[in-house]
Amino acid sequence: QMQLVESGGGLVQPGGSLRLSCAASRSIFSIYAMGWYRQAPGKQRELVAVFTSGGTTNYADSVKGRFTLSRDNAKNTVYLQMNSLEPEDTAVYCCYARTVAVIGTDDYWGQGTQVTVSS
Repeated sequence: QMQLVESGGGLVQPGGSLRLSCAASRSIFSIYAMGWYRQAPGKQRELVAVFTSGGTTNYADSVKGRFTLSRDNAKNTVYLQMNSLEPEDTAVYCCYARTVAVIGTDDYWGQGTQVTVSS
């Protein structure tokens, strides 16, 4: 089992920045994948950014160049630095992790943190 606890959401003006944190309850050193999804009202959940076990980081086209995903293995935490925020970035952001199980993989989700971009 793994618990994910997010923090760092809030209200920010367009063009502003926020940093989201996701703390895992156990080591993320060899995790299969970890990152962030978001869901805006009336829209489907979409990938924002995720690390994969192959060492790559995937970003949604809409956030490339503005958002940066990073990790601190010692703190079992991943961060999403969000710059140049736009009203379209308003959503609930959920932390996601996939671990290798005895058979297949297990997926874990945080409770979500609200990000609102508005003047």
